[in-house]
Amino acid sequence: MNTPVANSIPLDATVIICAYTDERWSQLVDAIEAVQAQSQPVRQIVVVIDHNPALLARVKERFPSVLAIENAEEKGLSGARNSGITAASSATLIGFVDDDAVIEVDWLKNLSQIIAHDPLIMGAGGRIIPKWETDRPMWMPEEFYWVVGCTHKGVPEQTADVRNLVGANMLIRREVFDKVGGFRVGIGRVDAVPLGCEETELCIRVRQAVPNARFVYDPNTVVHHSVPLKRTGWSYYRSRCYAEGLSKALISKIVGQKDGLASERTHALITLPKGVIKGISDAVLRGDRDGLKRAGAIVAGLMITTAGYIRG
Repeated sequence: MNTPVANSIPLDATVIICAYTDERWSQLVDAIEAVQAQSQPVRQIVVVIDHNPALLARVKERFPSVLAIENAEEKGLSGARNSGITAASSATLIGFVDDDAVIEVDWLKNLSQIIAHDPLIMGAGGRIIPKWETDRPMWMPEEFYWVVGCTHKGVPEQTADVRNLVGANMLIRREVFDKVGGFRVGIGRVDAVPLGCEETELCIRVRQAVPNARFVYDPNTVVHHSVPLKRTGWSYYRSRCYAEGLSKALISKIVGQKDGLASERTHALITLPKGVIKGISDAVLRGDRDGLKRAGAIVAGLMITTAGYIRG
């Protein structure tokens, strides 16, 4: 992929939503309807069902205008996304949204304009805001919001280049998949197993293959991501951190430690210490008892993630 995509190509999009469980039916309906309501219409919506025939039939009945298909690859999010890419029409952009996330009305318009700005921009994504099922857990530090699939503190506050995009909110040139292949199977979530990093590996692979390739993050392009109660407890926090460490170890083996851990080093050495200090300060100066809990959660989260990385 040595030749950038020409800006003269019309940037129309197919959006892929992957789902595997009936438990998220209401969220899936909201996700599909949000894509249908975009200010810039999509060429096609592809809903990929991961080995759940009953859910597939339900989507086809509820949304006859949507292309609903079964995951034809290995079970898991990577295989489902690849099935969606294969089934997508000839749109020049491929968007990805989670089945429990709702994009704002100008999502596609904003990201398309960013990509159109420069042929070296291979993809763009935006901010993911948590939509808590209950009250926000005050013990959970914003530096670890990635645990619940949302944008964490430390991510740029203005539009900027980033190493990788996040799967719940990203739009990528189709040319990327034609040239370097799809998401690597064997990485990423399978059902409820909290692994990840498949989009990280893809973006790093692209940047290693294409000189000066760019991925852009825009904090003003927003997705609202549902966070159920079961993801707001310590048990899920612990398991997700450990799984992230395992995933990062696998990524590092594939793409090398330099690229695989570049963003994580900055987060661990700069963002997390600031978070610990702030948590302690909130407790001492403002009487916020949860401040100490947040500080402790940061330290524990880093240790558990590191343990997963070492184990991996």
